[in-house]
Amino acid sequence: MKNVQLQKLKGSGIQSRMKGESTPGRYGKDAALATRRERREANQAMGLVPFAVKLNSDLIAKVHALQKELGTELNEVVAQLLEAGLAQAKK
Repeated sequence: MKNVQLQKLKGSGIQSRMKGESTPGRYGKDAALATRRERREANQAMGLVPFAVKLNSDLIAKVHALQKELGTELNEVVAQLLEAGLAQAKK
């Protein structure tokens, strides 16, 4: 068998295996919020607004450490810290 024929045979085997495999759920119909538009609409429905700020890297490291300690999302930790800071500033 020539090398070219062997490569064609390998290629056809790979193609037949690829056709037989199903698409994983994270890429198919089960994909959750696949597009930016869907994520933005979901965030707007929850009342979330993007808010970008520039902070010192030491402060960010502390926030990330607190997030790992609490085991919650970064958005939740920052929201809690802002609410606590605003409540204290009003006093």
